[in-house]
Amino acid sequence: MDKGEHLFSNKVLWKLLLPIMAEQLLNSFMGMADSMMVSSVGPEALSAVALVDSVNVLVLQALAALATGGVIICSNYLGQQKPKEAQEAAKQLMLVAAGIALVLTGFGLAFRMPLLRLIFGQVEPAVMEASGVYFLITLLSYPGVSLSSAGGAIFRAQEDSRTPMLASLFCNILNIGCNALFIYLFGWGVAGAAVATTLSRIVNAAALLLLLRNEKLLLHIRNYASIRPAKHAIRMILRMGIPNGIENSSFQFGKLMIQSTVSAMGTMAIAAQAMANIFESLNGVAGVGVGIGLMTVVGHCLGAGRKDEAYYYVKKLTFWSIGVVTVSCLVTYGIAFPLTGLMGMSQESKDLFLYMLDWITIVKPLTRSFSFTPAYGLRAAGDVRFSMIVSMLTMWLCRVALCIFCARVLGMGPMAVWIGMFADWTIRGVIFIWRTRSKRWLRHRVTV
Repeated sequence: MDKGEHLFSNKVLWKLLLPIMAEQLLNSFMGMADSMMVSSVGPEALSAVALVDSVNVLVLQALAALATGGVIICSNYLGQQKPKEAQEAAKQLMLVAAGIALVLTGFGLAFRMPLLRLIFGQVEPAVMEASGVYFLITLLSYPGVSLSSAGGAIFRAQEDSRTPMLASLFCNILNIGCNALFIYLFGWGVAGAAVATTLSRIVNAAALLLLLRNEKLLLHIRNYASIRPAKHAIRMILRMGIPNGIENSSFQFGKLMIQSTVSAMGTMAIAAQAMANIFESLNGVAGVGVGIGLMTVVGHCLGAGRKDEAYYYVKKLTFWSIGVVTVSCLVTYGIAFPLTGLMGMSQESKDLFLYMLDWITIVKPLTRSFSFTPAYGLRAAGDVRFSMIVSMLTMWLCRVALCIFCARVLGMGPMAVWIGMFADWTIRGVIFIWRTRSKRWLRHRVTV
């Protein structure tokens, strides 16, 4: 940590942020690789992967929110120069992550098909059948995702973002290799993509758990079997994690409702919207990476009692986020046309996808960073309820309600999804700018 005027120099910040951005990009590539490689099986397979992934992301975002709580607590303790308390919080994070993931996996296995029929009941029978297969197998990856999210959070809390990035890189290479083997060579289709994804996620978690046993790390876990529940640490993690989990899950549930609306428009619209979602996720991962890194930075600053620096870094990294999102949008726009030519999409789906991407590329750099990046800093300061309430209100009133109105009443097709999203980003951004400038978020206490 830099000991000059600021806790984090630009060099230290980029050393923290770049691996996180790369890791988020790699995570997006996993879903993109599944969609690209399974598209050769047919539009039904591509639609099934897109639909089920929208359900999976709902759960995975909730699990990632727990990791967010862990980052906040561990970073704050380290800023206070309390490594023993930070290490105990890391252990409890692992315990909670494992327990909740197992519960969610069991629930999904028990109610797999009723859930799919409830959400996507109007899809074609072939799409529903493929969705059931893909969902069944990927459910088994939930514990792996949860533990790898928690493990990565523990590394980032101690300013090591390189290790989870390398683990994610290996995970992606394994996923692509297994996709090629299971889809093309074995001919398993959707099941092959699901097995490859599940296997790579479990391996990623195992690698991070093994690396965390290194006693040279400031935060390490030598013996996982010896971890016992500690109510105080668990309460603090859940106090930070539950509002984030509600926010993330509500956000993804809203996307599911939107996806349900799109699913009634036919396979062509589903395929076009699926590709638009993939590219929108891809061009936003760098901004997400900046936000995730901001939580570590703000946590250390507030733990050290340096509130002015926390405010300084929220402003600074928000503008950095604008820059990286702009570059990301331009790069993904440049590769969209040649990539769609390799994916076997129908010309109608391809044209619709590119039209939606035109608008995303224009609007996103202007609005997205203000609506998301400051909120990461607010959460790291313990201002989780405000972030949750604002995000849920703008999401339901703009992203969901406006989208459904534009789609079902005005008949605007899949473009209605993006009109609602653009309104959400804009209004949310205005609110979070006001909240950041007010400095009310600095009044909270993270560790008690």
